[in-house]
Amino acid sequence: MQKKYRLLTGVDDAAFCQRVSDVIEEGYVLYGSPSVTFNGENVIVAQALVLPEVIENMSRN
Repeated sequence: MQKKYRLLTGVDDAAFCQRVSDVIEEGYVLYGSPSVTFNGENVIVAQALVLPEVIENMSRN
């Protein structure tokens, strides 16, 4: 069973972008803008993704 919501976090690099792309291939859609911070060494990014049904249910309420 797929979770309705996923939050991916990690260093902002090609591997992170691939992880997001893979989750999109599983049927998820981006939810909101990414959050970005700097930990003194690397840029860290977070991106929320949801199944389309979540957005559909939100628009009905």
